[in-house]
This record gives sequence, structure tokens and C-alpha cells, in this order.
Amino acid sequence: MKIITKRLTLYIVGLFLLSLGVSFSIQASFGVSPVSSLAYALSLTAGLSIGMTTILANILFILVQVVLNKRIELREFAIQLIIVFLFGFFMDTTLHLLQLLPTPETLLGRLAFLLISFYIVAAGLIAYFTAKLPLMPYDALTYVISDRFKMKFSKAKITSDFLNVAVAGAVCLVFIHSFGSIGIGTILAAYFIGKILGQFMPRIQPILQHWVYKGKIDITVEEREVLEPLETES
Repeated sequence: MKIITKRLTLYIVGLFLLSLGVSFSIQASFGVSPVSSLAYALSLTAGLSIGMTTILANILFILVQVVLNKRIELREFAIQLIIVFLFGFFMDTTLHLLQLLPTPETLLGRLAFLLISFYIVAAGLIAYFTAKLPLMPYDALTYVISDRFKMKFSKAKITSDFLNVAVAGAVCLVFIHSFGSIGIGTILAAYFIGKILGQFMPRIQPILQHWVYKGKIDITVEEREVLEPLETES
């Protein structure tokens, strides 16, 4: 039970850091990462909180999984829904906390917030992957796309990111007549978060694994499949 508790702790910390990183990118106003682009687009156009639209966007990702798999895995999707609601709660909480700070108005201040977001998201992903617990719907969907269309994971990730950004951009153009959630920050996030992960994950993950399992465990094949596309095109 002690190992399970540590894994759950890592997982929850990872989700919290991911939400905090996205909130920093929102405050920077340069556009958010591809993963969060649809949720933020829905928030801008529907007037709902980012937490609520994060939940709605991830429910959509679950429905797409159902369509592509042509079957319903009730237990798996139920777990994904629980994760989604927790992440949505974290999104609203972290954005509210950051709004208590002065909003960066200068270009330098906004760039600082954007850079901070990259490192926090990367830290969250390291904790999230190290916990080895169920994936969030967007990540699970990438694996489904890879399996359904016989793509390498790297190509499936490019495809899912591109479609997410394209839909988010279309939603913003139709309803608010601007790209809204899409910007230079979206491109920079896709590139630099992967580079940061490639640099720090091999160093930090063994330390976290030692804490959880009291021994060093190598990065798994699945985690390497996630890292490779991030290190190259993300």
C-alpha cells in the first residue's frame, strides 16, 4: 500500500503541476499548448470556466476513443472521467490562484510566464508518467489513433495535436473572429516542452522511481515512445 500511496501522490502532484503550467501559459496570453488548445478555445467562446471546458473537451476525447475503438470500455472510461474532473478542478483552482498575482503586462513579463509554464508542465509530465497510472483521455486517444490507423506513436501524436489545434482555431475564428487560444506560445510549447522533457526526464525519473520503489527502474518502452516525438517535433 505504501507504493500505491506514493504513486497516487506523484500522479496527483503531476496533474496539479500540469494544470498550473497551463494556467501560467493562459496568463502569458501567447496561446496555450496543443493539448489544452480546444479546452481554452471553448472557454473563450462559451464563457465557461477553463475547468469546465477542460472536462467537456476530455469527454469529447473519450467519445472519439469509443468511435475509433468501436467498443465501450466502461471501467477504463469511468477512470478517465474521474481523472478529468480532478484535472478540471485543478485548472480552475490554479488559474484562480494565479489571478491573485499581478497580470504580466510587459512583453518581458509575459515571456517569463510562458517560460515558467514550460518547465512546470514538464515537471508535471515527469511525475505523471513516473506514477504509471491511467492516462488522461487526450494521451489515451493518441494511443488509440496509433493502434487504429497503424501509425507510429510519433505520427499519431502529431496527428492528434494538429487536429486539436485545428478544431480549436476553427472554433475561435467562428465565434470570436480571432485565433484566441492559438498563438506563438502554442508552437513554442510544442517544441520546448519536449526538449525540456528530453533533458530532465532521464535524470529526474530514476530519482522518483527510487523513492517509489526503493530501486532504479529504467524508462519503459511506452514512456520512450512518448519521449521520442516530444524530443523531436514537440
